[in-house]
Amino acid sequence: MVDLSRSSAQIHANLFEVLMALPYTDVLQSKIQPSVGTFLGTSRRITHAVFDFDGTLSWLRHGWPEMMLETFAPYLPSGESLEDDVVRGRLLDLILSLNGKPSIQQMAMFQQYALERGSHSPEPEALRADFQSRLDDHIRSRTDEIASGAVIRDAYVVAGARRLLAHLYDSGVKLYVLSSTIEHRVREEAEVLGLSSFFEGRIHGSPANPDGFTKRAVFDRILIEENISGAQLLALGDGPVEIRDAKALGGIAIAVCTDEEVNGSGISDPFKLQQLTAAGADAAIPDFLNAVDLIEPLVTR
Repeated sequence: MVDLSRSSAQIHANLFEVLMALPYTDVLQSKIQPSVGTFLGTSRRITHAVFDFDGTLSWLRHGWPEMMLETFAPYLPSGESLEDDVVRGRLLDLILSLNGKPSIQQMAMFQQYALERGSHSPEPEALRADFQSRLDDHIRSRTDEIASGAVIRDAYVVAGARRLLAHLYDSGVKLYVLSSTIEHRVREEAEVLGLSSFFEGRIHGSPANPDGFTKRAVFDRILIEENISGAQLLALGDGPVEIRDAKALGGIAIAVCTDEEVNGSGISDPFKLQQLTAAGADAAIPDFLNAVDLIEPLVTR
């Protein structure tokens, strides 16, 4: 797996050059699977790209892991505190391991965590409602800033994302959003950020009742409807779910390890980097500022 932090991205212009510069054993260790090897040559190119939304394209919900921790804090077992780096790290690892699935699953995870350690926790739906209220307050404040002109909308678009979307769109790549957030919210926020037109309606999110929703089912539907193989697929996201799903289908997966504190910092979030590396990502980037050069060799011309 190739980690392209800002300094590394400046040295290596794109994934093809990085991989070709590595010894053969390092290429194998990078987790590039034989089924996608042809993308690194000249005969095959990706034709469809699937983006996660929150934390990958949109920064409207940045800081959500901290908000989730704050939701859990009153119910931590006796002797545990978020001021303890070990406890904080353990919970963040659990939270991010479910990133890409409906948030009710993270709530159920925490309830189990608390009960196993002798603490009381509300039911998952009550936790989810508390978390959603906190998150909605931040989203409302940020969208109000855009509407009033206090900030430009790109302040809440992950750095470099608009340029990459425009490049892929102009190159003929079919673009999709695939999010675990309720679909109407994803569509509304994509419109606020001025990103909807790149996807031409191909924005997929969770239904109001997320029971049974999986990103894999949507990936499978895309392949069937478009009559393509997974080898034509590129997935980009900050959650392990879309990374694992894309790799299982034979696609290329790029981890977007966005900084939750500073948009465009060029620093990969260490928890995301660890999780997404373990999920099998082919490359990791902190944002999209160098992404056009990275992905160019994979694009249909």
